[in-house]
Amino acid sequence: QVQLVESGGGLVQAGNSLRLSCTGSAHTFSIYAMAWFRQAPGQEREFVAGIKGRTDSRYYRDSVQGRFTISRDNAKKTVYLQMDSLRPEDTGVYYCAATTTIGTTWDILGRSSQYTYWGQGTQVTVSS
Repeated sequence: QVQLVESGGGLVQAGNSLRLSCTGSAHTFSIYAMAWFRQAPGQEREFVAGIKGRTDSRYYRDSVQGRFTISRDNAKKTVYLQMDSLRPEDTGVYYCAATTTIGTTWDILGRSSQYTYWGQGTQVTVSS
């Protein structure tokens, strides 16, 4: 069983930055592909960014490309999401997720069904 704990959410004005953190409990954290999803009220959960375990390959949804950066520190068993130039449409609950699925493309890893372990979520609110 892997536990994931997110932190770093909050209320910010548009144009500002936030950094989310997600710390995991797995001994083998380094092999997990990690991702951030978000869910706005009344909308489906959507993929935001992901990073693979072995290759450090990263992938972003188009709307955050160039503004968000995902990274990981395997020694600390932590994945980060640096969010810059935040927009009101970035508002939502952000979830950290982990999977041991390997050897596949981001087309598949971008699906929430691929992830076994989820954090409790952290609220991000961006005011205009």
